[in-house]
Amino acid sequence: MIFGRRALVPLVLAVGLSVPAVAQDAKVVPESRAEMQLSFAPLVKQTANAVVNVYAERVVERRSVFAGDPFFEEFFGQRMPNRTEKQSSLGSGVIVGRNGVVVTNNHVIEGADDIKVALADGREFPCKIMLKDDRLDLAVLKIQSDGPFDIIPIGDSDAVEVGDLVLAMGNPFGVGQTVTSGIVSALARNQITSGDFGFFIQTDAAINPGNSGGGLIDMNGQLIGINTAIFSRGGGSNGVGFAIPANLVKVFVASAEGGGGSFIRPFLGATFEPVTSEVAEALGLDRARGALVTAVAADGPAAAAGIESGQVVTAVNGIAVEHPDALGYRLTTVGIGHEARVTISDNGDTRDVVLKLEQAPETSPRDERLIEGRNPFAGAVVANLSPRLAEELRMPTSLQGVVVTEINRGSPAARIGLEPKDIVRSVNGTVIDSSETLETVMAEDASVWRVEIERDGQIIRQFFR
Repeated sequence: MIFGRRALVPLVLAVGLSVPAVAQDAKVVPESRAEMQLSFAPLVKQTANAVVNVYAERVVERRSVFAGDPFFEEFFGQRMPNRTEKQSSLGSGVIVGRNGVVVTNNHVIEGADDIKVALADGREFPCKIMLKDDRLDLAVLKIQSDGPFDIIPIGDSDAVEVGDLVLAMGNPFGVGQTVTSGIVSALARNQITSGDFGFFIQTDAAINPGNSGGGLIDMNGQLIGINTAIFSRGGGSNGVGFAIPANLVKVFVASAEGGGGSFIRPFLGATFEPVTSEVAEALGLDRARGALVTAVAADGPAAAAGIESGQVVTAVNGIAVEHPDALGYRLTTVGIGHEARVTISDNGDTRDVVLKLEQAPETSPRDERLIEGRNPFAGAVVANLSPRLAEELRMPTSLQGVVVTEINRGSPAARIGLEPKDIVRSVNGTVIDSSETLETVMAEDASVWRVEIERDGQIIRQFFR
């Protein structure tokens, strides 16, 4: 096991060894047998009480196999109801507030009706959800007790380097609290999950099912990540695990404690693509790294900062940007209401601009309406698109029009194949410019409905009677 001497100072002192003061700030390989025999035990004792098991229960309804069968419904009626049953999921969490604030993954508690945490000492407490976000796969819980509780302080994940020693702590497979060790294998990994953006710490510390929501801890006893995903063919650890960086966790926890009910992301008013080797060569870049600006809204923050299409964002506040996901991560950790110093490359010239981070505007009231009556769209909820609503729906913020936000099950809209995020462009030749216009047009008594819908950038034309 290779240790950096700076990281090992607390452990060295614990076993009575001395370390020259000049070496305490340097990361070096071990130089003696005694250093090779050091233990993680003092660090585990320091942090174990703040790593909890998270139990989530949800009630699901199992549809009867005879439901909808006229024969059985006629003879048995309500005596053949759908069955309900409880499903349980198990994960891990980390206490980051002495008042009982716990961080875990959203997928651990998604859809739960009842959530409890169990501490390392055997105590169990009910919890309530303070904030959750499926796009970041993070959730903040509050233990229903006054505490105080042991915590793991949130560290600076930007200080993490490839090769640093780490511990992964959690409850894999429900066997109980487990500690594994490894190193940081890589940084800024993307395309790992389907969330907002990919920016993960990769580690070879063993992470297995049940470890989700547990802590990735550095040698100073600080939380540097929340374990969230693995690459595995058989469901077990193959030495490729991923953790959400602590700096994003810190911003998310602050949002939960500030109230508001949702996590707000910065609106840039621009779209980006990865820089390929061909693009890098064409733009005179020395490497294929950064976020290529492909479009800029005229009245957005990016335009106000002087950012233009064809430029490449290479850094935020002096920290390199590897890809568009990294840009989203960096700006999100800066936070709404702050300014970011963005470095851009423009035809070989590099300069910094100041980007004000704002919430996506609701340029037009969303005016949600449920379409009713005898028409193909009955049962659809529609609203006026704006950058804010588009951001909530994970759609390009440049889109305009009337969007479908929800479809009622079994409704005419569901039967014709209408889907959330469809944009209604026209009905019977009338351009649909607002949800009110759509509601008015669908109230007409038409024998034939000619509909134009935009879905994923493609126009679909359909006729209904």
